[in-house]
Amino acid sequence: MEMIEKKSSGVYLKDGLPVDADAADLDARERTMAYKILRAHEKKKSGDGKMRIRFDSMISHDITYVGIIQTARASGMKEFPIPYAMTNCHNSLCAVGGTINEDDHAFGLSAAKKYGGIYVPPNQAVIHQFAREKLAGCGQMVLGSDSHTRYGCYGTMGVGEGGGELVKQLLNNTWDIDEPEVVLVWVEGEVPHGIGPHDVAIALVAATFPDGFVKNRVMEFAGPGITALGMDFRIGIDVMTTETSCLTSIWPTDEKVRAYYENVGRSEAYSPLAPEDGAYYDRMVTIRLDRMESMIALPFHPSKAYTIHELQKDPERIFRQIEDECNKSLGSVKLDLCRSINADGKVQCDQGIIVGCAGGMYDNLVEAAAIVKGKSIGNGNFDLSVYPSSAPVNLAILRDGTAQAYIEAGAVIKPCFCGPCFGAGDTPANNTLSIRHATRNFANREGSKPSDGQIAAVALMDARSIAATAINGGVLTAATDIEYTVEPHEYHYTDTVYDKRCWYGFGKADPSVELRLGPNITDWPHMPKLEDDLLVKLCAVIPDEVTTTDELIPSGETSSYRSNPIKLSDFALSRRVPEYVNRSKQVKQLEERREKGEALEAVAEVLKKVGGELRKTTVGSCVVSKKPGDGSAREQAASCQKVLGGFANICYEYATKRYRSNCINWGIVPFTMDTDEAFDFSEDDWIYIPGVRAGILEGREEFDAVVITKDGTRPIRLYCRELSGDEKLILTEGCLMNYYAAGHGED
Repeated sequence: MEMIEKKSSGVYLKDGLPVDADAADLDARERTMAYKILRAHEKKKSGDGKMRIRFDSMISHDITYVGIIQTARASGMKEFPIPYAMTNCHNSLCAVGGTINEDDHAFGLSAAKKYGGIYVPPNQAVIHQFAREKLAGCGQMVLGSDSHTRYGCYGTMGVGEGGGELVKQLLNNTWDIDEPEVVLVWVEGEVPHGIGPHDVAIALVAATFPDGFVKNRVMEFAGPGITALGMDFRIGIDVMTTETSCLTSIWPTDEKVRAYYENVGRSEAYSPLAPEDGAYYDRMVTIRLDRMESMIALPFHPSKAYTIHELQKDPERIFRQIEDECNKSLGSVKLDLCRSINADGKVQCDQGIIVGCAGGMYDNLVEAAAIVKGKSIGNGNFDLSVYPSSAPVNLAILRDGTAQAYIEAGAVIKPCFCGPCFGAGDTPANNTLSIRHATRNFANREGSKPSDGQIAAVALMDARSIAATAINGGVLTAATDIEYTVEPHEYHYTDTVYDKRCWYGFGKADPSVELRLGPNITDWPHMPKLEDDLLVKLCAVIPDEVTTTDELIPSGETSSYRSNPIKLSDFALSRRVPEYVNRSKQVKQLEERREKGEALEAVAEVLKKVGGELRKTTVGSCVVSKKPGDGSAREQAASCQKVLGGFANICYEYATKRYRSNCINWGIVPFTMDTDEAFDFSEDDWIYIPGVRAGILEGREEFDAVVITKDGTRPIRLYCRELSGDEKLILTEGCLMNYYAAGHGED
């Protein structure tokens, strides 16, 4: 029997048990927790298969909130209409670019005072832990500008989107989605000793991500196995549902949820939540907790999962396979995982990190500390760093001796910070293996730079097995293979630090406050409208099966420039297609000259081949890939393309709804092509799409286009499906800001 099982046909939940359904039952889908919450948040019920959602609150961090507020104020925002929390957990180190990080923080506090927001100073909490402690509530919905906005086990539907979707909420507009399918995630069995939430999460991602089993669907958890799970264990699974590419998640609430809200001083946020009898689900995933083993996810994706025992048994074969897969897209730099096999044939790790919204939870820290207590991580290459998820968690481990156990073993306790999860802290040495209880292990996300000859590998593991590995000198070890005892413990929350340091300004907007604008905080540049026809130059052709947002716009130190769209755009695709920026800038200059009415002989010659007219044809750049947008919600993956003159993406499919939405909000037409269309493109090619503006506005979903190569032309059919009325206008106006400036979107 497998750890995870899948059923692609529908089921009912009757008398507390899943029962096969003969056919889809959309009426009974309304009995799910997901639909009850979604329906309660619909602003308009149109009956057209679309949901138009307003959220209860929002949250951002210091990589995203500056751009969101700058966009919203340029679009007419005067005050935050709902609670909006701004945490400072990504650029907290203030280590790059002189004053720019702290300038962003000063901007955030001034914006909270001016518009009525919540401001959380650096190192007080990672974004999602603050939301869990201060914003979550049963039956509520929270929108975050971070992909791991997941609070389902607290009875809260969390959604991670790009900044444009938060701007819409700030301007009293809606998050528009197709009515989603709902997947029942049935949890049964009991967790074996040594197994942690990341073991379950990695197994779940491995089972569901590769085939898109839950993509853009809601994962609704239920089943007898949930009852025994503590809240930190539940959220450790739930936060990783982002890596399955699902839309959002929700769990039933019980006495443990009630106790959680009482502990954080918000007992009023609790209410019972459960699916109604007869609720219908479109698919089903079964998690068998009693079958779980210690897991490891190898580069470069959380779905590249093996049991630790599998890897220990045959490391060279598995590492060679992973190397071959990874090195196809790395260019001149080559990953050498086999270097991490020591003379005894065992896997030798160089670094351990327990961090952030997945790893830095109280229960994880306590149990991992029980493993290292009274032992040593040694004085070799292996080191261990621990990042609590919030000041209250940090305070708790200081009071109960957990922190002491780590420090005495040789580990280091660090501030509440997300850095190691996205490449702004604890970057490992070149060609070494880092094991992390973090959310992602994409290529170069940990901070290495292929352009400088650097590459490193991150593998995801649970804190328990990281601790077991630590006391074994970095030799890979499953927590299930060691003996340890965890003393009974309970998280005693106190928000003393929050009360003394955070600004709670919702409902207290003060228009007289001046925004503090540092020299790196700039306005968005001019964004051209879409003309009648579109001619795009292919400035990046990426044949990889999946392209992540970390490749589209790298994280790490580049995050410090996210308040400056022009500087940031210079990093676009820099670690995947370094030539992209210069190619795109050259195309942008052509469009700028065309707008001025200048004659462009080379472009005119291209258009002559297809009967196009320069005066009514937008000239832009384009990225062609197979499946772009996996990973982060960062809107800059799209906005940087737009700043550089991007007007289209072309692919077989978009990895996530949020990346496609980001493209739309930045005026980049999200074309797809048939999956049987040969991936036969070159950076020298142009693609001409006639009648694109009228077609989008009329609701056409198919466009006959022409690929123009140095050897001739060939036809191609492109698709742009299921655009809402607002999205059509956003694309034709050129971007979301232009849409609002033109007077659209007024409530």
